Amino acid sequence: MQAAGALTLHRRVLADLVPAFAVRDAALVIGYAILVGLLAQLVIHLPFTPVPVTGQTFGVLLGGMALGARRALLGMLLYVLVGVAGVPWFADHKGGFDVLGDPTFGYLVGFVVAAAVLGLLAERGLDRKPQLTLLAMVAGTAIIYFFGVTWLWNSLQISIGTAIRLGLVPFLIGDAIQGLLVAGLLPGAWKLVRK
Repeated sequence: MQAAGALTLHRRVLADLVPAFAVRDAALVIGYAILVGLLAQLVIHLPFTPVPVTGQTFGVLLGGMALGARRALLGMLLYVLVGVAGVPWFADHKGGFDVLGDPTFGYLVGFVVAAAVLGLLAERGLDRKPQLTLLAMVAGTAIIYFFGVTWLWNSLQISIGTAIRLGLVPFLIGDAIQGLLVAGLLPGAWKLVRK
């Protein structure tokens, strides 16, 4: 009887009925979407391609591995769905249903898939050692490019070679640097946590 009374005292308002882990997970999912939305505003336009350089990929890669599959998938789904619903947090402050016809929309689809896959890889320990994390980064980036370049190819009705030249080749050096950064950050964070 004492335990039941103590439990009742701790639940004084409706919010107390929500488990703490649910609040934490919701905050992480929303925070991940917001982080990628903010990084999308870091834009550099290249004159020879419709695909801009943004900070999004870095956020997707890092968050996907840091959050795990379920939270990463939900975070990127939230990011894309809220953006399609009208929040202008895609690159160049784009948002709304019009982005579905944008030649770069495939990269957003790739973010969702890559985040989930990277989360799965992290759950299997590929975020503990730099070389394994780097392999995961290559896999995640390849997924993003698969969807992005395929969408670009179909959207602009260009050859696959041209789509690769416009939507992949100009970004390889930047993505390699991002992958190396994440490959250093995540294993480094694990070392700090273990101390």
